[in-house]
Amino acid sequence: MTTLTSPWIVMKFGGTSVAQPKTWGLIAELARKRIEDKRKVLIVHSALSGVSNLLEALPEQALKGHGEASVKAIKLRHLDFARDAKLEGQALLAEHFSRLDQLAAGIALIGEASARVRAELMALGELMASALGLACLKAHGLKPYGLDSRSVMKAAFEGEDARAYLDNAVEDGPDSYLQTRLDDYQLVLAQGFIASNAHDETVLLGRGGSDTSASYYAAKLEAQSVEIWTDVPGLFSADPRLTSGARLLSALSYEEAQEIATMGGKVLHPRSIGPARRAGIPMVVRDTFRPELPGTTITEKPGDDAPALKAVSVKTGVRLVVMEGSSMWRQAGFLAEIFACFKHCGVSVDLVSTSETNVTVSLDPDPGLDEARLQRLKTALEAYCRVQIVENTAAVSLVGYGVRRILHKLAPALEVFQDKPIRLVSQAANDLNFTVVVDEDEGRALAVRLHDGLIGDADGPVFGPSWAEITAPVKAKPQRPDPWWRAKREQLLQNAPREGGLYVYDRETVHARARAIAGLKSVDRAWFAMKANPHPELLKTVETTGVGFECVSLGEVNRVREVLPDLPMDRILFTPNFAARSEYEAALALGTHLTLDSLHPLHHWPELFNDKNVIVRLNPDRPRGHHQHVKTAGPKAKFGIPLDQLDDLKAAVASSGVNVIGFHCHAGSGVTEPDHWKELGAILAKAAEHFPDIRILNVGGGLGIPESADAPILDLELVDQNLADLRKAVPDYQIWMEPGRYLVAEAGVLLTPVTQIKMSFSTRFIGTGTGMNSLIRPALYGARHEIYNLSKLDEAPSGLASIVGPICESADLLGADRLLPETEEGDILIITETGAYGRVMSSHYNLREPAGELVI
Repeated sequence: MTTLTSPWIVMKFGGTSVAQPKTWGLIAELARKRIEDKRKVLIVHSALSGVSNLLEALPEQALKGHGEASVKAIKLRHLDFARDAKLEGQALLAEHFSRLDQLAAGIALIGEASARVRAELMALGELMASALGLACLKAHGLKPYGLDSRSVMKAAFEGEDARAYLDNAVEDGPDSYLQTRLDDYQLVLAQGFIASNAHDETVLLGRGGSDTSASYYAAKLEAQSVEIWTDVPGLFSADPRLTSGARLLSALSYEEAQEIATMGGKVLHPRSIGPARRAGIPMVVRDTFRPELPGTTITEKPGDDAPALKAVSVKTGVRLVVMEGSSMWRQAGFLAEIFACFKHCGVSVDLVSTSETNVTVSLDPDPGLDEARLQRLKTALEAYCRVQIVENTAAVSLVGYGVRRILHKLAPALEVFQDKPIRLVSQAANDLNFTVVVDEDEGRALAVRLHDGLIGDADGPVFGPSWAEITAPVKAKPQRPDPWWRAKREQLLQNAPREGGLYVYDRETVHARARAIAGLKSVDRAWFAMKANPHPELLKTVETTGVGFECVSLGEVNRVREVLPDLPMDRILFTPNFAARSEYEAALALGTHLTLDSLHPLHHWPELFNDKNVIVRLNPDRPRGHHQHVKTAGPKAKFGIPLDQLDDLKAAVASSGVNVIGFHCHAGSGVTEPDHWKELGAILAKAAEHFPDIRILNVGGGLGIPESADAPILDLELVDQNLADLRKAVPDYQIWMEPGRYLVAEAGVLLTPVTQIKMSFSTRFIGTGTGMNSLIRPALYGARHEIYNLSKLDEAPSGLASIVGPICESADLLGADRLLPETEEGDILIITETGAYGRVMSSHYNLREPAGELVI
């Protein structure tokens, strides 16, 4: 072992981190600090963000005759970088540009692209980025040595097949020759992803291979650590795109990190962990753009070895191979025979589940696994059993030490799947992983439910801040004002019922919310989805702000006309779903705006719509919301026309003579990401390109409100800014929006007296005068509403309690495990944010009267 007077640190920077000249300034500063700390630094980098995708697509483009355009786009990407960095791009990249031209021309001439050619082509991304990065580091006063990784990284296996060129590996371990070669340098810049074989041909280490290159270098140099710098501050307990409550994991073992990476985590490539683990070199995942954050440290020891879940991941695009047959029962060697089929067909298996007559395995997403190879596998297996290949499933995995000891905690989260299939269950032998495979469109919902229920509020040394907390400093979060009901507590107590329940609505809050929506600069017309709350006094309040009314039934249309008899029909938008023909006839006769939700009316009642103006609702396949029942888009939603039926719509429009003047969509409720409606608008605008009469894009509603004190708050100003960007992109369209719950939810509270207190085992139950007959959202949606003892509002909590109503159903649970003070019979509880979908969804179940209503 060579003794190094200045230990090496390997720093890897991904495509996003090296994409702009300014980020190379950050890289230079990070390297400089380590050099000042008497460390030697080897930087491993990826291609510029997006370039690898362009290079990967180039062969197909060249074969179609579009190679020159693709080459031009790739060159322009690098020349733009050079211009911004004030570098001579043509001079720096001339050699690589020339080779790019040659390879593209050769592919077009020969009519094919071999794996060897594809490997050399893809490697150009790293080589071009290296030329630019080297110049940038020099411009920042550093003296880097440029190292061609192909001179160091030697392929672990040879061959002429695609895998040998496109998905190879490197033997890891100390490399005394490399250590000596680099002994005189303090800063070295090398490419990730690329290596060479025994014939000095370029080979690749697979997509995402730059992480693995960094680990190889660390092992070869016996480095002090390997730092993976990316665009997120570490590994999280879930993908932050799934839930903003995902927690930063400060420390993990190699094994835990391997499980997270393998089961769908996108931050770290699974192969990168092995070389570091075998060499005992710590790995640290850090954020290039927020280097002050500590990141995630990965070593041989977990940050906390108590039985606990550390992460929930979801991997989509999973295939299942289901093998069944009575002949497999007690047949010695059966598994060996079927797995030999997988080996012969070159198909790698991930999860395995077996029984006496069934063996089910999962296959990870693999672009190389084409239909021909899959069919060969199926044919080979059918010699032994019946075979079914199930597409479009998702693997949801729970990772952490001692998973077996906490399986009982999963039951509540899995109850949602009592009527949906769990297709495979797998519990890892190392007790680090528990995985279920479900239908793909259910995977994300299950992952969020498991994470929020089992990890979201976890304590312990491993769990850092949530994604929402980390990203909040970028822009100060909107401050949630004190709720109106605190200031009006005495008035509420005076009106509180002694039996049953009472909804109380604050007119001022409704007016303020409606005025805020009406004031959005980028929204031409706003409509109150009045199904949320059709109380006459609230309709009158909304009307004063200029907001119109979106109705989903003739009953709602009639309610608006009854309450507001002078309201012009132009301020009513009728959006029925699976309604009878008579409702469409009535709406057309009244002259309201009309939205069609399916092709059926145009196919079967075309005479109704001849020369009529209508809006058409599309299904954008972007389901959103905290529960399946509030998601109104995607394959399982009953709303709208799928985007793949636009040609059918166009034909129906032509045959019926209808004028389609707008497109509408709605993805779900409770959305707090401000760019959501911009995304929907862009989808509608794209669809509208083939419908020349369209002038309206209705991006729907679903604006979320916080369901707890620490829940994310929708920034309406950012929503407006995003829609302003949409308007700039599509200036010829009007933008419409139709919020419902946002206008009235926070304006309403439900008051109900305490009827009984009961201790059952270790649970304190607080009974109330009304329950799911008045407020069904918790039972129907799993919705959370904050609950307080209004009579003792300022008293300290005495412990947890579950609040239940008088309805003879186990689902009559208004809130579980809530902190409440010592509560007595007759105290008044207040359930907040109940102004939407409360009284309007109530019933007389058990022949109990639902809560009444009062506007103050």
